[in-house]
Amino acid sequence: MSDLTNNYHTHITSEHKWFDLKLKETWRYKDLIWLFTKRSFVLTYKQTILGPAWIFINPILTSIVYNFVFGTVAGMSTDGVPQILFYLTSTAIWTFFSTCLTKNASTFTANAQVFGKVYFPRLTTPISNVLSSVIQFGIQMIVVIAVLIFYMCTGDVSPNWLACLLIPIILIQVGMMGMGLGLIISSMTTKYRDLSVLVTFGVSLWMYATPIVYPLSQLGDGLLAQIVMINPVTAPVELFRYALLGQGVVEPLYIIISWIVTILVMVFGIMIFNKVERNFMDTV
Repeated sequence: MSDLTNNYHTHITSEHKWFDLKLKETWRYKDLIWLFTKRSFVLTYKQTILGPAWIFINPILTSIVYNFVFGTVAGMSTDGVPQILFYLTSTAIWTFFSTCLTKNASTFTANAQVFGKVYFPRLTTPISNVLSSVIQFGIQMIVVIAVLIFYMCTGDVSPNWLACLLIPIILIQVGMMGMGLGLIISSMTTKYRDLSVLVTFGVSLWMYATPIVYPLSQLGDGLLAQIVMINPVTAPVELFRYALLGQGVVEPLYIIISWIVTILVMVFGIMIFNKVERNFMDTV
C-alpha cells in the first residue's frame, strides 16, 4: 500500500512561469480535445435549415461573387487559371485561417461558464477549434477537388504534385497563425470587450492585404508587392495555390519569414493565454 501512495504525487501550486506552455498536461486531455472538436463542429450548424450544407454553399456563393466582381467587372487576371477554380481554392484556405482566428478570438468569453465551474487545461478549447476548422476545410475541399479534376481533364490546370505533399504543413502553419492570433485577441478581450467587434472587420481588411481575390503576380515588383509578401499569410496562400493549380509566386525568403512570424505569434499567444487564464474570471 505504501508503494502505491509513493508512486503518485499531486502538486498544487500558485507559481506560474511565462514559458510553461503546459503542453504535456494538454496532451493528457486528448480525449477531451476530441469531444470539444465534435461539439464545436456540431454547434456551428445546429438549428440551421441546411445544416452542414452551408460548408458547400458558402464558398460556392462567395466564389461566384468574386468571379463576377473581380473577374468580370474588374477584369483581374488569375494567371491563366479558370476564375471559378482560382476563387474556390483561395476561399478554402482563407476560410480555414479566418475560422481559426475568429473562433479562438472568443475563447474566454464564449466558454466563461464552463471555465468557471471545472478545471481542465484551457488550451484544449482553442486546439479543438482548430481541429474543427480542419474538418470544415476538408469537407469544403471536396468541391475544390471536384472542380479541379474537371479542369484537369480539359487541360486548363496542371497541379504541382510534388508541392502537394506540402499541403499538410501549410495547414499546420495557417492553423498555428490563426490560433496564435486568436489567443492573443481572446486574452485582450477579457478586459477590452470592444476589441471583439473589430475582429470581423479586421479579418475582412486582412483578406484584401492577402492575395486571395488576386494573384500576387498582379502586383508586379514594386513596394506594394513587397508589403503584401511580408504579410505572414501570403506565403502559405501562394504555396497552397502553387501546389493545387501549378501557378503562384513562391519566394523561399518570405516562406522562412512567414514561419518565423507564425512560431513567434503561436508561442506568444499560448504564453499570454496561460497568463490570463489564472484570473480572467474576475474580469469576464
